[in-house]
Amino acid sequence: MLKRVLVANRGEIAVRIIRALRDMGIPSVAVYAKEDRTALHARLADSRVCIGEGPARNSYLNMDAILTAAKNMDCDAIHPGYGFLSENSAFARSCEENGILFVGPKAEVIDEMGNKSAARSRMEKAGVPVVPGTKEPVYDAEKALERAREIGFPIMIKASSGGGGKGMRECLSEEDFEAEFNMAQRESANAFGDDSMYLEKLILHPRHVEVQIMGDSFGNVVSLGERDCSVQRNHQKLIEESPSPAVSDGTRREMMEAAVRAAKAVHYTGAGTIEFIMDQGGAFYFMEMNTRIQVEHGVTELVSGTDLVIEQLRIASGEPLSFRQEDILLRGHAIECRINAEIPEQNFMPSPGKVTALHFPGGNGVRIDSALYAGYSIPPEFDSMIAKILVHAENREAAIRKMRSALDETLILGIETNLDFQYKIMQSETFCRGKADTGFIEAFTLGGKNHESGSEQ
Repeated sequence: MLKRVLVANRGEIAVRIIRALRDMGIPSVAVYAKEDRTALHARLADSRVCIGEGPARNSYLNMDAILTAAKNMDCDAIHPGYGFLSENSAFARSCEENGILFVGPKAEVIDEMGNKSAARSRMEKAGVPVVPGTKEPVYDAEKALERAREIGFPIMIKASSGGGGKGMRECLSEEDFEAEFNMAQRESANAFGDDSMYLEKLILHPRHVEVQIMGDSFGNVVSLGERDCSVQRNHQKLIEESPSPAVSDGTRREMMEAAVRAAKAVHYTGAGTIEFIMDQGGAFYFMEMNTRIQVEHGVTELVSGTDLVIEQLRIASGEPLSFRQEDILLRGHAIECRINAEIPEQNFMPSPGKVTALHFPGGNGVRIDSALYAGYSIPPEFDSMIAKILVHAENREAAIRKMRSALDETLILGIETNLDFQYKIMQSETFCRGKADTGFIEAFTLGGKNHESGSEQ
């Protein structure tokens, strides 16, 4: 059993981890930036340490400060949450070198699966379907164009490292390729310090479907079903649900089996997500692996009856998985809406500020993951997501009704949020019919008639 765990994150995921540690009887240590001195995660933890101020690079990305805090507080493990250092192999390696457990996979696995070109190659060898594309990184626009012609337009240009939509460009024709490639490459170099790119065939109007897996150090890997994450803006997810309304029972089995093969191929330990892109015909292809807990992990917890964060901590301490594949019975339907401090009508401009009043819904089948409280001032330096509203019901139609009720009951004053925007999505005919693809939000915000009629584009 772990004796003390440092939580190297902030916001709702830090609160989520601290609560899991409480459930396990393990003392927690929070780190916080100066701007977060009144944040809920710093208040809930058993101990807290200030690690800097200003932007994340001076605080939540400051590896030396976090490791020093962990050693000074006699922590034997660090949970990175998601974002920040959660997929940083150098940090995972530094934890190991300092005798501290990193709650996640080994550094070499993060390296291999974090590099999209290497990950594609490994997945092909493991028999996991991949989108046609380059097998090796490309660096030069002229040579990249030659490869793009071989693959065939339209093309998706992607950074080999990183995620979150950075370094990604869709290119529909040869005429735009060089400019799009150079822009994506510059963005990748600025965001990740890596200018290696890769190309893949662009699947038009796809669904984004991911499979949650969990593996232990004894070679056991279990799949916990899929999540549909197609409702997204600029490659940032807004709504997630499980099961996917677009996935048949047969395809679901194939996806889950492919995800398990993918995880076993790299001897994966901990919580991970295999992300697939699915075309209109139901064919699916490996896109990438996220080597961490996901923002939307709660959706899977609701339908599977598991606690993925506790399972992460158990696996990190050397214990085997507490469940087998045959133990996982997926029940009902779950939906998550991400609530952001932003103004949708002004191109989703962030809206930091003081929360003057707050009320979240409750009741059967409603879950709130948030670090908000009345009187809290949301700092402008960090991500705008302030809450996740999750619901669980016996079927999708009932879950949508429950989500409408939960959104309608939520009150957040003092700042602007996307609550009304999310409510409108829950009333959209396209979404309610389960027809929303990754282009849905763009069409929805522009009043696209084809999407709102529920027809496929």
